[in-house]
Amino acid sequence: MMDVMDQIKDTVENNSIVLFMKGSPDFPQCGFSMRTSQALKECDVEFAFVDVLANPEIRANLPQYSSWPTFPQVFINGELVGGCDIVMDLYEKGELQKMTKEAVA
Repeated sequence: MMDVMDQIKDTVENNSIVLFMKGSPDFPQCGFSMRTSQALKECDVEFAFVDVLANPEIRANLPQYSSWPTFPQVFINGELVGGCDIVMDLYEKGELQKMTKEAVA
């Protein structure tokens, strides 16, 4: 069985865009996760997600993996983009749309 850090690394590296969030894009469990998943949906690209509430080991270890303390967390092409505030800022500037389109191209 894969160690949780390897599982996180595998998820980040094998998905162009991945959102670690509380809940799911259809049923977010916090406002920050809701806004972040909505911004990604508005970019009209497919993205993977991991519900950290359903995966307590990932929830406990992701901040260590990413050096980012809070959720949600967005990774594009294996790189941490950031949390809700950063993602929303990029979205409002039109940069998130470019980043996500390039990631899935």
